[in-house]
Amino acid sequence: MEEQTFNSKPQGDSLNNPFLQQNLPNSTTILVLGILSIVFCWWHLVSFIGIVLGISTLVLSKKEIAVYQAAPQKFTISSLNNVKTGRTCAIIGLIISVVVFFLVTLFLIGLLATLPFWGMIR
Repeated sequence: MEEQTFNSKPQGDSLNNPFLQQNLPNSTTILVLGILSIVFCWWHLVSFIGIVLGISTLVLSKKEIAVYQAAPQKFTISSLNNVKTGRTCAIIGLIISVVVFFLVTLFLIGLLATLPFWGMIR
């Protein structure tokens, strides 16, 4: 019967070793900002915050994806997935924020335009 010994020290090239891979530097930040862009997209004045968060998340995620593509063996897949998820949340939050901001602004402009008409009803 053969005994197998397991070394606690990983073998092979350190760049290709999954035990020595690290997370992308801003992966958690991108995920949190992407989620916050969805949270802040539902009210008119607060939707502006959702727009800012969405745009900044997209810029950060583009930089992090470029860092990952430069040396994919150095970083974990889970951190790349966090970046992609944050980017997706940012796109969703940005779209909803822009639509809400635009529609509520049109509604308020329409409401202000009809104020003279309501004065004539009396």
